[in-house]
Amino acid sequence: MQANLPPESLSCDVCIIGGGSAGLSAAAGAAQLGARVVLIERGAMGGDCLNTGCVPSKSLIAAAHAAHVFTSAMAFGVGEAIAPKIDFEAVHRHIHQVIGAIAPHDSVERFEGLGIKVIKETARFISPAELAAGHYRITARRFVIATGSRAVVPPVPGLGELGPLTNESVFDLIERPDHLLIVGGGPIGLEMAQAFRRLGSDVTMVDVAGILPRDEPEAVELIRGALHDEGIVLYEHAKLIDPKKGEMGVSATIETATDRYEITASHVLVAAGRKANVEDMGLELAGVKFGPKGIEVDGRLRTSNPRIFALGDVAGGPQFTHIAGYHAGIFIRNAMFGLPAKVDYSALPWVTYLDPEVAHVGLTEAEARKAQGEVVVVVEHMEENDRAQAERRTEGFIKLILTSKGKVLGVTIVAPHAGEMISLWGLVISGKVKLSAVASMVAPYPTLAEISKRAASAYFKPKLFGRLPKAWVGLVQKILP
Repeated sequence: MQANLPPESLSCDVCIIGGGSAGLSAAAGAAQLGARVVLIERGAMGGDCLNTGCVPSKSLIAAAHAAHVFTSAMAFGVGEAIAPKIDFEAVHRHIHQVIGAIAPHDSVERFEGLGIKVIKETARFISPAELAAGHYRITARRFVIATGSRAVVPPVPGLGELGPLTNESVFDLIERPDHLLIVGGGPIGLEMAQAFRRLGSDVTMVDVAGILPRDEPEAVELIRGALHDEGIVLYEHAKLIDPKKGEMGVSATIETATDRYEITASHVLVAAGRKANVEDMGLELAGVKFGPKGIEVDGRLRTSNPRIFALGDVAGGPQFTHIAGYHAGIFIRNAMFGLPAKVDYSALPWVTYLDPEVAHVGLTEAEARKAQGEVVVVVEHMEENDRAQAERRTEGFIKLILTSKGKVLGVTIVAPHAGEMISLWGLVISGKVKLSAVASMVAPYPTLAEISKRAASAYFKPKLFGRLPKAWVGLVQKILP
């Protein structure tokens, strides 16, 4: 019936395509500032993060952590090391209960309550200044494209025909995989590998390169060992050859530089990269340039059509939910306040939610040496932290990358709850906070976060306990009564 309705014209200040993290944040911000906002989302509100990404993956990881407690409690003299009984249908229920608890915050009802016109249709530009969505024709002072990205299946012959799991389908499983073959050694693949292993699945991972290619080599080595200790089989710098369905699920060959291995798995999960959602949107008609990595934007997130912005994954930059929210803030400052705000990734944090977690902000050592030349590196190990000793979690470290004058360029933390500790260093970098402020702060004892104060203090030790300070102290002691 709706298809036969005559076109209805809408005019607004801001029209947003995509109800994920970037689109919802931009819509809420603009509406609360008094703008007339139209939001178009053809799928589930909340986008990838709520429905198939961050929220379900961290919920699965939480279930896996609970299972792991059973096998690690004996170190504290508690119980005996036994394999936990996993009710995977209940795990599935837990994941979707968490999604359901958060969903009202991203719901149509909430955004309509903010005065936003929500249209559940597919949007397509029909000119540089107008788009169509269902029977609506919409013009706006500003448009926002926030359509996100999706998992891609690498061009391995036969892999696509298997219908492999991706982040869009793996959280719908109600039966635990007996043996999960994961293609891709990035953060998503590794998080799923450890989680499913702790929940009782055999796990094999294969990657054409090395795991966690963006992180510090010391962190990668530690994580590699931790995963190996948990029984995860890693094949790095390896090829997946001739995957096909068999009697036991999926069979394939894994080829490394030195050998070939035959493998049979019950399920295949692809976590080997993502692709921006730019198809069938009429971007050519809108005068918006785009390529394989997404829509081309300038520093203010404007596309080649200055009235159209692109935010989040589709803008071709770092693919993190917190970046999507950050992009929304940049848009609000530009489009609502008329300020020439630009993106700045110098204090970009990211966390891989393994156990231990890997958290990073700013430059790696290699990036800093390339950009700055000589740098100062300070490393403090978690085994020197009293809380870590008490909890028997002494694996890990903090690594500071500094200029010779003590300016912080980058930080990596590998530790339990490292993601909770990295924000301090993001503030240090973005706020240009002096390292001495961290060294002199009073940190509660005993906490894992004390490692940050310890690392900052370590930079000053050579100066504090050098020849001149000692001479001065000696002089003062002679003078004082």
